[in-house]
Amino acid sequence: MLENELGKKYFEFQKGPIFANVVLADEINRATPKTQSALLEARQEHSVTVGGATRKLEGMFFILATQNPLEMEGAYPLPEAQLDRFFCKISTPYPTNEEMFDIVRLASTRDPSTLRQVVTPEEVLEMGRLANSIPMADDLISLVVRIVKNTRPEEATAPESIRKFARYGASPRAALSLASAAKIIAALDGRYNLAAKDVKQAAPSILRRRIVLNFEGQAENVSTDELVADVLRGEKF
Repeated sequence: MLENELGKKYFEFQKGPIFANVVLADEINRATPKTQSALLEARQEHSVTVGGATRKLEGMFFILATQNPLEMEGAYPLPEAQLDRFFCKISTPYPTNEEMFDIVRLASTRDPSTLRQVVTPEEVLEMGRLANSIPMADDLISLVVRIVKNTRPEEATAPESIRKFARYGASPRAALSLASAAKIIAALDGRYNLAAKDVKQAAPSILRRRIVLNFEGQAENVSTDELVADVLRGEKF
């Protein structure tokens, strides 16, 4: 709250950390529902609403998030709608001794003055447009649709493990993400054409957190990666 020359108090909006090109949401499954709701709007609509006024997030906007294991105190499962908005989930195993050594060494010797810009936000957006422009044949689109469809327990063609252990499967948004991820993999490989192997490689990271286990799956400690592998085994690559 500020005060003008007449002594009248007023509010002035000040941009917070969400107004950045890259945002790290650390331990996102400890966030309050209000924070989760704000992040949901920012990710889906690229906007922030404060005091009835909506402000757009201009240019490149990218959110990274870390998640604590659910068995830790104070951590809660993220809502399905929240999970579905994330493009992919990367599982990070505990670092090896060599990796831990590098982490400690780099953290203790890092000098911020040595950092330099290697790419601009505009160049990142252009990379995204290039990857998105890669054509996708109808047979590969059908492959993406089948894979996503077979993560749903109500589907007759789904693997037995999906029908037994999955409560919910992937949504149509997952199919869009899977197609985009396959294009990105092809672009990173220097190819302007897609192959079935690109879809297969992208599937685990896209689908692993979009499959929600039922009570039996949780009780038996089933991994969603195992369920995705079962779905992929039903396809010919």
